[in-house]
Amino acid sequence: MRSSRFDIKDDQHISWSVFYKLLPYLGEFKQRVALALLCLVLAKVASVALPFVLKYSVDSLNDPATITPLLLAPIALVIAYGGFRFLNVILGEVRDTLFGRVTERAMRRLGLEVFEHLHRLDLRFHLSRQTGGLSRDIDRGTNGISFLMRFMVFNIGPTLLEIAFVVGILFTNYGVTFALIILVSVVLYVFFSMKATDWRTRYVREVNQADNQTNTRAVDSLLNYETVKYFNNEAYEANLYDTNLARWETARRSNRLSLFALNGGQALIIASAMTAMLILAALEVQAGTMTIGDFVLINAFTMQIFMPLNFLGFVYREIRGALANIENLFTLLKTKVGVEDTSDAKPISITQGHIRFEQVNFHYEENRHILKDISFEVPAGSKVAIVGPSGSGKSTLAKLLFRFFDPISGSISIDGQDIKHYQQLSLRSSIGIVPQDTVLFNDTLRANIQYGDTDADENALQKAIKMSQLSEFVAKLPEGLDTQVGERGLKLSGGEKQRVAIARTILKNPPIVIFDEATSSLDSHSEQGILSALDALAQQHTAIVIAHRLSTIQDADIIIVLEDGIITEQGNHADLMSQNGIYAGLWQAQQKRVMD
Repeated sequence: MRSSRFDIKDDQHISWSVFYKLLPYLGEFKQRVALALLCLVLAKVASVALPFVLKYSVDSLNDPATITPLLLAPIALVIAYGGFRFLNVILGEVRDTLFGRVTERAMRRLGLEVFEHLHRLDLRFHLSRQTGGLSRDIDRGTNGISFLMRFMVFNIGPTLLEIAFVVGILFTNYGVTFALIILVSVVLYVFFSMKATDWRTRYVREVNQADNQTNTRAVDSLLNYETVKYFNNEAYEANLYDTNLARWETARRSNRLSLFALNGGQALIIASAMTAMLILAALEVQAGTMTIGDFVLINAFTMQIFMPLNFLGFVYREIRGALANIENLFTLLKTKVGVEDTSDAKPISITQGHIRFEQVNFHYEENRHILKDISFEVPAGSKVAIVGPSGSGKSTLAKLLFRFFDPISGSISIDGQDIKHYQQLSLRSSIGIVPQDTVLFNDTLRANIQYGDTDADENALQKAIKMSQLSEFVAKLPEGLDTQVGERGLKLSGGEKQRVAIARTILKNPPIVIFDEATSSLDSHSEQGILSALDALAQQHTAIVIAHRLSTIQDADIIIVLEDGIITEQGNHADLMSQNGIYAGLWQAQQKRVMD
């Protein structure tokens, strides 16, 4: 027996409603399903016929009157036995082949639906979930569909049908005793398997939880490879990983011992039933009320019943876990989207790019207010800078503009259109961003730049590369744009990653651009070149620059100073310096550091 691959979430409840939820995903190939079920029935008919052919073969060989020099009758029966056995196997293979397409399409459709739904969920959901564990949940859920369809439909159902046939045949031909032994042993086996499986559920769950924790920690550590190296924490990470592995090892040991108890009990029931059946049959043969062929038939039927019944215990455990994991996928699908388009939402039309925040309040947690009654305007085609200490809410403004979150109160409008009433997809297609922390896909440099506009031609791509000061860097690479950047862009420096992000935004060419500390990882020489490109962009676009380095935004049309989620100052560089307030203090402090 194997231990369960699926995570059983609930010791008491099995969600059989999953079958009804899966039906819409199975309706695409109705003819295939019908043919597969027909093959199933025919295979079971051939399976039940096998012991009868074997009985008559043995009886004919045991009867001198039927033995001829050519053994025609026994040979014909043996050939028939081989034919029925082949038919049983080949019909099962045809059935699996037909239904395999149905199962794979259901896995694809449900997997895609979950994937798309996860991308619709708001940023709050993704910040609170562990990506490694979520990935394993999706993997287990989609694999659970395959297992459930294959074994529930084509194993448990047919096995129960075959048991009913055999009990009926034994009762009709050999009396109530044989039928009762089979029936009682089957009921006892199923009852014991279910109870024992429920008992050992917690051990299976502990294994899967330990496996999730181990995998999540490994992924997190490897994604933060540079951080681990910076702080010489390889041994610390290894110890944490080993601690999780130790929990997994302990859970596996407990699970293995509980599996031993389950398998031992199942084996005892099967052995006792088979022994009782054979002893009773042997006594009947000795008394002359049965033939040797009858003895062989009963032995064949007993083995034929208990072979799938032995497998039934494993299948029940796996199906129980598969149901729980498929239910997890449907639970993900039921997760409410935090930021959702209204039913009558239309694409937003941005012609000028005039942005207005009006009395915007926002918090992630009720006891921690991030933005407090924020009101300001970004005139069309202007360059507005937002500065302030860390944690003042600068980047949150960009997230609200993208509608990763909606304000608790207040409104955000573009060209007089409240963005809450328009489609998110059209809104985000009109805004480009160069984030402070640029994360790249584990793909080529070309693919990462072209992500800004996957339909862009080579000329547009090369123009974006040139404007973002990447040309010289690309020319030095042996494989050029086909260079692999590594996991999260690990093979590139911070400045190189930010230039890729800038190239993406240039390629996207949206009417509104946001630069969130866009030059923070660049050296002074590269910064000046990129600032020229950004200035060129700003002349044709509405630009919001979130900056810590004040020297990069002194030419901004408006500079907004945030502190503790409140706008404390607003004006251009000269105006704010003359006020001798927070901005002037930050400027003087940065200039002093430069001089030092």
